[in-house]
Amino acid sequence: MATYMRMLGACKQSCKNGTMLSRNYPNMFITGAVQSLLIESSRGPGMVAKRSYSTSGTLQKTCYGRFGNVFSSVTGGERLAQINRWTRITGVFAGERNVLGCKASASCNQIRFFGNRGSGAGFSGEDGSESSGSGGDESGGDGVTPYTSPQMTALTPMLVPEVFPNVPLIAVSRNPVFPRFIKIIEVKNKPLMDLLRRKVRLAQPYAGVFLKKDDANESDVVESLDAIYNTGTFVQIHEMQDLGDKLRMIVMGHRRYGYKNFSHSSDTEPGSLLKKVNEANLIVEAIPLPSSDILMVEVDNVVHEQFEVSEEVKALTAEIVKTIRDIIALNPLYRESVLQMMQAGQRVVDNPIYLSDMGAALTGAESHELQDVLEETNVEEKIKLTHRKYLLQEQLKIIKKELGLEKEDKDAIEEKFRERLKERTVPEHIMEVINEELNKLSLLDNHSSEFNVTRNYLDWLTSMPWGTNSEENLELKRAKEVLEEDHYGMDDVKKRILEFIAVSQLRGSTQGKILCFYGPPGVGKTSIARSIARALNREYFRFSVGGMTDVAEIKGHRRTYVGAMPGKIIQCLKKTKTENPLVLIDEVDKIGRGYQGDPSSALLELLDPEQNFNFLDHYLDVPVDLSKVLFICTANVTDTIPEPLRDRMEMINVSGYVAQEKLAIAEKYLVPQLRTQCGLTEDTTNISPDALNLLIRQYCRESGVRNLQKQVEKVFRKVAFRIVSGEETAVQVTPDNLQDYVGKPIFTVDRMYDSTPPGVVMGLAWTAMGGTTLFIETSLRRPRDTGVKDKDGPREGSLEITGQLGDVMKESAKIASTFARVFLMKQQPDNNFFSGSHLHLHVPEGATPKDGPSAGCTIVTALLSLATNTPVRENVAMTGEVSLTGKILPVGGIKEKTIAAKRAGVTCIILPAENKKDFSDLPEFITEGLEVHFVDHYTKMYPIVFPEQLPLILRV
Repeated sequence: MATYMRMLGACKQSCKNGTMLSRNYPNMFITGAVQSLLIESSRGPGMVAKRSYSTSGTLQKTCYGRFGNVFSSVTGGERLAQINRWTRITGVFAGERNVLGCKASASCNQIRFFGNRGSGAGFSGEDGSESSGSGGDESGGDGVTPYTSPQMTALTPMLVPEVFPNVPLIAVSRNPVFPRFIKIIEVKNKPLMDLLRRKVRLAQPYAGVFLKKDDANESDVVESLDAIYNTGTFVQIHEMQDLGDKLRMIVMGHRRYGYKNFSHSSDTEPGSLLKKVNEANLIVEAIPLPSSDILMVEVDNVVHEQFEVSEEVKALTAEIVKTIRDIIALNPLYRESVLQMMQAGQRVVDNPIYLSDMGAALTGAESHELQDVLEETNVEEKIKLTHRKYLLQEQLKIIKKELGLEKEDKDAIEEKFRERLKERTVPEHIMEVINEELNKLSLLDNHSSEFNVTRNYLDWLTSMPWGTNSEENLELKRAKEVLEEDHYGMDDVKKRILEFIAVSQLRGSTQGKILCFYGPPGVGKTSIARSIARALNREYFRFSVGGMTDVAEIKGHRRTYVGAMPGKIIQCLKKTKTENPLVLIDEVDKIGRGYQGDPSSALLELLDPEQNFNFLDHYLDVPVDLSKVLFICTANVTDTIPEPLRDRMEMINVSGYVAQEKLAIAEKYLVPQLRTQCGLTEDTTNISPDALNLLIRQYCRESGVRNLQKQVEKVFRKVAFRIVSGEETAVQVTPDNLQDYVGKPIFTVDRMYDSTPPGVVMGLAWTAMGGTTLFIETSLRRPRDTGVKDKDGPREGSLEITGQLGDVMKESAKIASTFARVFLMKQQPDNNFFSGSHLHLHVPEGATPKDGPSAGCTIVTALLSLATNTPVRENVAMTGEVSLTGKILPVGGIKEKTIAAKRAGVTCIILPAENKKDFSDLPEFITEGLEVHFVDHYTKMYPIVFPEQLPLILRV
């Protein structure tokens, strides 16, 4: 019994770990044993089998009503097709005939009787027990025509011989067969297969199954009895499937057997021995030794010792039953069938011997431990000697619980949850929910699914930082030092954070804000958020919503779903353990929309200061105060952000960097950091300022510094390789050897035209990567149609537009064309260039899509330059939208466009008059050396771009 309890404990643990009985499941049919016990306890022994092809309808109905449901529960629906291919072996006893009500009916011939037939020779234990087959063709038959179709029957126990001294020996590995349990056995040894076929044909389907001592031995037979354990199981073959090269059998164990000696198999069919004796020549000949494989053994029953049902036996039996019930709750494979036996079979539950066998069959113990269970016969003695310590430990547990020295699992869980809440200020309505859930948890079973759901819910509720805030830094000087230490420039962002600290200092408390930093990639929007958190002494949490399509990512899943969990913001509070963290919502302009909802709409409640103090997560289902959280969002463009969401955020532009700013960032931050990361020192490696300027101008023209960081790191990696390989000991990177480290330049020219011809004008554009120059080209497609008139008057000409322009830009081109015609008619009445002209307008780099309203004045200037055949002023660039009457309308991106113009060598910029306020905010090193004109009508722009073609009178 000690072995039983050890294996039951291991079984229970393996169930919890999800690794139980991986090697036992294919072969062990515990359900069959349980069902067999139920049938045996409900009626007498015996079994009914039918041959469906010739059975009358009444008999079919009777047999199926008796066994159909039983068979389904025994084998499972998935095994019906396989069992249908198996050969029927067992039948019923004579005592069962009247049960079917067929008596002398002719249909009774379809029922096969086996075992206690006629003279009872079947109990002799010898092969020659062929008696009362009435004219059948097969030996030991029942007088019915032989059949080959498979039969489906129920596995019910039979009354087997009490003594059967000689049986075939089947050696198995790893798992023995326990009494009253069913197992599938495959035999591949040919002599053993022939012997089993003959035994079945002679209606003696019995064998002895013994466990081999060597688990690695896969043979079905042994050469010596020393290779097997002494105690095995007497089994009855219920079903046999002949696969040619092997036999597959379903066997059911009946009792323990112990071998005494072995005997070799011989052909003992009826009359064969007498015939051989009569025909034998009495001449002494050399006879070969029999086969060394042991096929038959002499066996004897193993009897359990008598024992008294003492208190100790009852206690141990109850513990076994409890452990098996735990296994049933943990493993659904045995739940239905074993639970049915545990509830209905009281006689079985009270039998400690069978319960021990059942416990061993359920476990995945080692083969020698299972064999110990099979060989054990003295129950009472084992309890007295081995389990006294176990019983004392159990008693000690009970005493500790009564004295309060040890708590149950539920008490420990509740104490852990309440311990978390001691140092927190939990709102009253939240505490009510927690108390309700704790009361609910105490009433649930530990193994129920609802228990784990409630426990996880309480774990989240008690892990929230109710009333816990991090102490903020409200010193302006300290905050400014931290911001300047990590980032160069970004004055608007730093000023806004310092204002936030000043307001908090005056109020004496802090409140949450929702800021949105937008600008080109690589300018430091994400990294500045981390610096702000450090400056404010707040916990930092970041999550990206780029491509997010599920609302549950923000608001959580409802607890009714398996694996449900709260949304990102609740996870943030649990991780940061404060109510006032800094939360960075990255890529808010790239948020998606799917069939699971619109996450951008879900962000409205999260980012609305009027609502987020009462934020309701689907999982927690209790209001959470987010008013102290500082939300910072980042985006590259604002056009794709939904208007209601953009209205709830304070937008702060983070523009790109000019060459001077990039150089300062590289010298102050990038070079020292990357040199340290690559394991280099300032003595061994250095990059000159001229080399950095060349790197910025010819390799890294984008607004951000992310690509510059990659190029500088590339330089240091190659330097590190040269130093380690021994080529050089110290490296100085200069403009002369820069190409050796970063390759050929990407940008070799700053602009497409050094000097613009007539019909070509330089404009300024804004992209997500920053500002850039944009040339507008115009040309005649074919000669003008002069003097050709339609029936309605002179031809108007045409305008073809190319360059992958968007709808807005196409409309700007049409407006510019109309205004240019009107303007030219007023300025030069004699110039009829646009009459009948077929023009072509193109914006270079056709592979790049372009759109926007800021190219109107540039297109007008290009058309007038083509019409007057006059080039525009050198090194001039412009931006602004033109109306149909010539008004110059304001545009955006002034800083980026100014930076792009200066990078391209432009000396004169023409801007809309309403953008003067934006230009005045630019630092001096950007505006230095630029001639800037602010105009509100095209008549003021015309003299600037065409100084040599000033008209005498400007008519509007």
